[in-house]
Amino acid sequence: MAEACLANGAAGVRLESPEHIAAVRQRCPSALIVGLWKRTFSHSDVYITPGWYEVQSVWAAGADVVALDATDRIRPDGESLEVLLQRIHHELSIPIMADVDSLISGLKAAELGCAWVGTTLYGYTNITKDLHPPAWDLLPRLQAELPSDVVLICEGGISSIADATKALQEGADAVVVGTAITGIDIQVSKYCNAIDQIRCKK
Repeated sequence: MAEACLANGAAGVRLESPEHIAAVRQRCPSALIVGLWKRTFSHSDVYITPGWYEVQSVWAAGADVVALDATDRIRPDGESLEVLLQRIHHELSIPIMADVDSLISGLKAAELGCAWVGTTLYGYTNITKDLHPPAWDLLPRLQAELPSDVVLICEGGISSIADATKALQEGADAVVVGTAITGIDIQVSKYCNAIDQIRCKK
């Protein structure tokens, strides 16, 4: 699926888990890969590349950019985002994509040296739980206040070409399209449910 996306014009792919990253890197050696690793911990709501071990693993697997949760939520083992990013910059000196949920977290991530800021967690944290992606109200505010050298990514809730176009119009530099392309299970289920409803009426 990653190869098909790249062959048809995608600028890059965002991949979850070291295994997937390594497999795509081997098959698509020149691909731009944004990598992450989702891991859950009982004492923290942060699950997108939550700590140093996950960052190292994603980078070692072949990612060009490492994406991580850059919200103000408590991280596993109580590690602060500031300390984690300082270690990343000092020991690895790699580009980081900050997955944020708000203007405050986006600006903080940029201040801490993140090269990319994405609206990935808009609608998925306690302070944004009543909001629904795409982050139409957040994008223009981030675009207006982020430093000009920080790449602004719209991610979350993009389900059509019209959505992707609007994201660029609202200030995004690039757009991540996820389930709308990769959600084969959801698409098949929708078709089957619709067909079953027609059959039940016959």
